[in-house]
Amino acid sequence: MNTDSLTAIRLHAADHHLTLVTNTAAVADYNRRYFGSSWKAFEVPPATALTSSLLLVADVDADAYTSLHTLIDKIPHHRTAYARQETLVAHDDTGTITAVSPTPQLAYQHHTAAGRLTIHGTDADQIALASARIARDALRGLMLAGGWTLLHASAAVREGKAVLTFGSKGAGKTTTALALASRGWQLLANDRIFVRPNPAGHLDVLPWPSAAALGLGLLDALGWFDIARNRMKAGEALHPTQHTDVTQALLEGWRTPLREPDGRREMKAQIYLDQFASWFGLSLATEGQAATVLFPQIDPTASPTSTDQRRLLGEDDFMHGATEDRYPDILNLAPTGSGTDHARQAVAAHLAELPHHSVRLGHDPDANADFLAKHLDN
Repeated sequence: MNTDSLTAIRLHAADHHLTLVTNTAAVADYNRRYFGSSWKAFEVPPATALTSSLLLVADVDADAYTSLHTLIDKIPHHRTAYARQETLVAHDDTGTITAVSPTPQLAYQHHTAAGRLTIHGTDADQIALASARIARDALRGLMLAGGWTLLHASAAVREGKAVLTFGSKGAGKTTTALALASRGWQLLANDRIFVRPNPAGHLDVLPWPSAAALGLGLLDALGWFDIARNRMKAGEALHPTQHTDVTQALLEGWRTPLREPDGRREMKAQIYLDQFASWFGLSLATEGQAATVLFPQIDPTASPTSTDQRRLLGEDDFMHGATEDRYPDILNLAPTGSGTDHARQAVAAHLAELPHHSVRLGHDPDANADFLAKHLDN
């Protein structure tokens, strides 16, 4: 293979790695940015990368896409929803899994015996999104098999010590992480984290790479709405998965919550992790050790205060399985034994030994931040 036109990016998460090789600069740039603020992402020689034990090739290649689409139409396959698109999935006798999503024109293959993944399509932006999603899921599978556990929690770090914030949707995980980050802590994650006990008896914490979802009202309350709007008007963009209605609302100055047509869910701005630093001036962390467990509740009419409500970790605080509902494991990226009960039990035991705090937060970001900073210093 001629490597002159290729770029290779090595992605590292803890002691696991995957190498991405692509013929498209936009794909390399997107992955470098997407993973660089959370995990390690650096360029390596393409010729060396092609021998990687876990290799992802993601190319703009209309002929390869058409060939795989034609192939899957001729062999037994089943239909499923993947990334909200109808996807055809087929397995053959060699262990190769082929999947085709016709609407975004993306074709995937996993040669399981060789540890080689491929993505082919016609649009560079679609391939960039798909390659980051596949790379993240492949590394997640390896990390879970390596004893890591994925938690539904946010995290902020100071001097290497992490506050882990738990709660159901809307409880205040993101609010807490951003409040601490505004008072000198480093933002590690706003919604999900990896944790694993280390030989010294502590719990290591790593981020889960993803865009952060912030409602328009929260952006305005944090004083970030005009910053985001001005950046976008100057030609910068938020994450491409953001709904176009949210983009339009930001540009037009709509500062109140924007809901889906059925009114059930709020549509939010999708912010790259690095934009918390470059746009909003926060500091970022890439690792820490768990030191404190926090359980917030949001009450719009309340002043921030501690409460005596005791809450224990539950099943909803652990992300079970190796994929999301929107992203089923169509390519078999989760090795057998991923995310074991034993690993989750060990994490729960470590967390039970840490100081626990229950707090009630309001809708005043400054008051929340002042209270949390003082409360956690005591």
